[in-house]
Amino acid sequence: MSPDVAVDLVVEALQIVMLLVLVLVVPGLLMGLIVALFQAATQINEQTLSFLPRLVVTLLAVIVAGHWMTTTLMDYCVSVFQRAATLAT
Repeated sequence: MSPDVAVDLVVEALQIVMLLVLVLVVPGLLMGLIVALFQAATQINEQTLSFLPRLVVTLLAVIVAGHWMTTTLMDYCVSVFQRAATLAT
């Protein structure tokens, strides 16, 4: 395997990982911001109030985007194995 192919594989893997993490983290961050604004406006400092909505939104993101995430990872794995089959030793 040449260094160029290895670098391409690593770069593509990192791009996919960043994309998948963003799909899961951004909704939780937005919900955390909304809850923080609500807590600041009402001066309620309950820990479960800040944790539970973020958990629910993250779980909903997994449910909604789970099929797409799985398909993306499977496509990348198939691509890696196809590239590996064409490499000359």
